[in-house]
Amino acid sequence: MTNTAALTDHIREANELMLHQHGANHLGAGYTRKAEEAWLQYALMMDVVRDAADTGHVLDLGCGFAHLLDYIRATPKLAHLTYTGVDLSAEFLAAAQERHPEADLRCLDLLQDASQMPEVDYVIMNGVFNYRGEIAQDDMLAYWEKVVLTAFRFARKGIAFNAMSKHVDWERDDLFHLPLDRMAGFVKTNLSRHFVIRHDYPAYEYTTFVYRRPWSPE
Repeated sequence: MTNTAALTDHIREANELMLHQHGANHLGAGYTRKAEEAWLQYALMMDVVRDAADTGHVLDLGCGFAHLLDYIRATPKLAHLTYTGVDLSAEFLAAAQERHPEADLRCLDLLQDASQMPEVDYVIMNGVFNYRGEIAQDDMLAYWEKVVLTAFRFARKGIAFNAMSKHVDWERDDLFHLPLDRMAGFVKTNLSRHFVIRHDYPAYEYTTFVYRRPWSPE
C-alpha cells in the first residue's frame, strides 16, 4: 500500500469503523483503555508547552472528537491557548462540531492539500500513528516521516507525537511499533536535534516532543 492517498483512506476507514461501533467517546477515538487514562494522555501531550505563560496556538492534528479541547478548557494553565482541530474524516469532524460548534475545526488531508493549514505554535499528533492495520511496516514508516516533516513546517515552536514502543513484551501486528533509534535519527536529521522522549508512563508507547529551539533555564 505505497500510495499515500490509499494509505490515508485505509486509516480513515478504520477509525470511522470505531466511531460507528462506539460513538463519540474514548473507545470511538481508538483508546482501548479507560476514559481516565485517555485524559492522562492529553495531559502528557500538552507537556510540550514548556512555558506556563505561553499564549500560543495549538493545532490538534487527527483531532477526532476534539477531546483535547475539553482537556485544554478544563486546565487553567492551558485555557488561554488558541485551538484548531484538523482531521481526515468528515464524520469525526461532524461529531466534533456537534460537541464544539464554536471551535475552529477543519477537514483536510495534510499530505494531499495543506493550503488550509494555519501556522501555529505547536502541532499535537496524539494517536495518529498507532494504528497500522494491513499497511506494511515500511509504508507506515514512510507515512510517519512525511506527516511529521510536513507538520513541523507549520509549527513555530514544536510538535508532539506518540507511537507504539518496540520495548514491549510483545507487538501487535495491527499497530505501528516505531524503533526509538530510527525515530531519533530521522528527527535529528530532518527536524531538529532538540527533542525529548517520554517513555515513563504506563502505556506501551512513547511520546516525543520536538522543538525548534533548545531549552534553557529561566
